Amino acid sequence: MVLQTVVPPGSRVKKGDVVAEFDRQYMLTRLDDYRASVQQVESSLGILKANLEVDKKAHQQTILVAKSDLDKAQIDLKTLPVRSEIDSELLRLREEEAAARYKQYLSEVKHKEISHAAQWRIGELERGESKIELARAEANAERMLVRAPMDGITVMTQTLRGDQFGQIQQGDNVFAGMMFMRIVDPDSMIVNATINQADSERLRIGAKARVRFDAYPDLELPAHVYSIAAMPRSGGFRGTYVKEVPLVLKLDKLDPRVIPDLSVSADVVLEREEQATVAPLEAVFRDGAQGAPFAFLRGPRGWERREVELGMANNVAVAVRSGLRPGEVVAAERPPVQAKL
Repeated sequence: MVLQTVVPPGSRVKKGDVVAEFDRQYMLTRLDDYRASVQQVESSLGILKANLEVDKKAHQQTILVAKSDLDKAQIDLKTLPVRSEIDSELLRLREEEAAARYKQYLSEVKHKEISHAAQWRIGELERGESKIELARAEANAERMLVRAPMDGITVMTQTLRGDQFGQIQQGDNVFAGMMFMRIVDPDSMIVNATINQADSERLRIGAKARVRFDAYPDLELPAHVYSIAAMPRSGGFRGTYVKEVPLVLKLDKLDPRVIPDLSVSADVVLEREEQATVAPLEAVFRDGAQGAPFAFLRGPRGWERREVELGMANNVAVAVRSGLRPGEVVAAERPPVQAKL
């Protein structure tokens, strides 16, 4: 379908506002046809009602004529004593014929009513069908108008136009199931992000995060993990074996400078260590894989060996719960000569 009109990106809209319209000329033409069809059926129903009333009155008039013929024939029978035998027989036959005709017309009344009711019902069904088709055409024409489901700001998605990506705009083709616009609530912002599949197992819903904005290097806002996708996806232009898991972060605090579609980076806090000294990971040594950790501190007599209690660690640093104090100098390599304690 072709986008005939679309609001500019970044526009503020209210719930129910028309934000996009597809080319619906064909739908509007069909809508006019169905409206004319409904009017025609309504007119046909009026004509049918008049015809049924005329047929009913005509049949009633036929019954009255047959009744008068029967009454006349019955009166003529009273003259039999003065009539010849042939005339008397003719009068009796005429009376029987009039009675049979009158009885037949009376018996047709019920069938006439059934026939009229059936014709009227058929007309009503045709009218109902026409109105249903009209309502369907109106609904289809309305579906070609995209209305904002809530108050917010419009954000257009990207599409491939030729060999370059660009924002969806008026005149672009939009296919079934294709997202072309978002309505963003500026009072409740989220971050669409991805993480490496190797780190996804450590994330949890509700984990705290810090979001930094490329447009504002001095801006950092708190957030939390709002949702984690159940299925990974390939990492874009990288090899398909590199999988990434989509997740959504929700900002816990907003800033007037934050607008939709900004690029950001985020650090998710997996664990936290309070009141701990941080040392480089290479400054911690062990005597064997199961040995107790220790470090070399620079003192008045040279390098001193001291056992330490470790806490959380990452690939570059480790939290030292005891054995070191902030500001002490530690060796990143084993010193050649160790001072004796």
